Amino acid sequence: MEAGTHTVTNQAPPLVGYDVYACDRALSEAVARHLPGELYDEAERELRALGRATGSEQVREWGEQANAFPPRLRTHDRYGRRIDEVDFHPAWHRLLGKSVSAGLTDAWGRPGGHVRRAAGFLVATQAEAGHGCPVSMTHAAVPALRAEPEVAAVWEPLAASRVYERELRPAASKAGVLLGMGLTEKQGGSDVRANATSARPLAAAGEYVLTGHKWFCSAPMSDAFLVLARAPGGLTCFLVPRVLDDGSRNAFALQRLKDKLGNRSNASAEVEFDGTTWARRIGEEGRGLRTVMGMVAATRLDCVLGSAALMRQAVAQAVHHASYRAAFGGLLVDKPLMRNVLADLAVESEAATVLGMRLAAAYDSGTERDLALLRIAVPAAKYWVTKRCVPVVAEALECLGGNGYVEESGLPRLLRESPLNSVWEGAGNVQALDVLRALRTEPAALDAYLREVGEARGADPRLDRAIRGLLTELSDLEGVEARARRLAERLALVLQGALLVRWAPPEVADAFCAGRLGGEAGTAFGTLPPAPGLRAVVERARPVE
Repeated sequence: MEAGTHTVTNQAPPLVGYDVYACDRALSEAVARHLPGELYDEAERELRALGRATGSEQVREWGEQANAFPPRLRTHDRYGRRIDEVDFHPAWHRLLGKSVSAGLTDAWGRPGGHVRRAAGFLVATQAEAGHGCPVSMTHAAVPALRAEPEVAAVWEPLAASRVYERELRPAASKAGVLLGMGLTEKQGGSDVRANATSARPLAAAGEYVLTGHKWFCSAPMSDAFLVLARAPGGLTCFLVPRVLDDGSRNAFALQRLKDKLGNRSNASAEVEFDGTTWARRIGEEGRGLRTVMGMVAATRLDCVLGSAALMRQAVAQAVHHASYRAAFGGLLVDKPLMRNVLADLAVESEAATVLGMRLAAAYDSGTERDLALLRIAVPAAKYWVTKRCVPVVAEALECLGGNGYVEESGLPRLLRESPLNSVWEGAGNVQALDVLRALRTEPAALDAYLREVGEARGADPRLDRAIRGLLTELSDLEGVEARARRLAERLALVLQGALLVRWAPPEVADAFCAGRLGGEAGTAFGTLPPAPGLRAVVERARPVE
């Protein structure tokens, strides 16, 4: 019998047993906006099923288990034979199976595939972010594989499969595969042109053996990896399978797993190629960077979506807590200052979601203008949205007070995860410089961007002033590299403002334009100018149907 001093009162119930998709109004509205009617009904059914599963107590428990019991490297079997395998908790495999069966590696070959898949990725990541790495790599590998049609004919259908098979076997004997990536090396990092791994051609056309190392190999238990190595003709892209067609293991020596700040459920490894590692060339020799850029762009968009997912889950937890927790004579959610904080966080979360989904829709449309927009908007979005993730999650944690600092709340795991997407696939400087590269070499990219934000001109004077200020910045590119971050930030903010003015409720757009474009707020969250609409902004973010 519980002692009277231990009666639990004034605590929010756990946020479980809800539909993560349907309760996210910004996301569900984006899906309805970007999918034509003939695709929407089926997509809505699939996403609601995934949303209910993600919000269930069972799937949340899998996420906790996958992080509490991180992967373990086994280099040798009991007899001393080299096996180079990584053991994962069963919960990891269950999460992967759930995401693969939901179509999160199947975007490139079906109508509306990118919007449907992006929405699903944003939902599933809220349960557990680490398993999103192999899901993202597998999805993003498809554009690179298509540089070699013969290889793509074998591997693309398996990558797009809705069957997850964890065992390492020849690809021809599997119903579905996962793909990883190994680009960076110790001496180069993001500067992959400094790669030293070598590729020696064999007698058979397109076949090589590799010698060298990779400092970060993502998802090392995948079935194959896209890697960069130096062939006689220059830096080249290769497909390296873990298991060869005859059933033997490829030479793929896992040296150690990284001990990371967050993302602990997911293995990241250092790998060595010993001079007998078999590889299949993808694309032409010397065009490796061009070949992998489609993959990099897709994974960068997933960094945006992953950060949007972390923000959304953190904001949902904060609003949920404040809706139940009473202090100083009333519910926290009704206190003007807390309402300001929650509204500010909610606006940031919605802006990230709307931008990520617009970019996914650009992939689906495939128009010349949308593809040009992606060239400048993806690195700008990747730069800004991933950087906003850390302060959003930290402020949401603070909304729960000491409860939020305790592991059981789930917020510490979100906080450890929050810097990751800013680091992966090129850190902030890389993204900002990529924006400059697009501005200098691809006039169509800037034209597409200006047309996109121009759709909202005249709707809000603060947005109009921000567009004019951006044009002034773009007119003077003298010494621009030193202010590339500022430029990438402004490009992302103006685009977010334009999208919200067009599509979000007026109170959301007004708060964003006031706080991000109009100079009417401070630098910390919770400094928006007081407005009657803030209550509606918070209510919109509350995770209830």
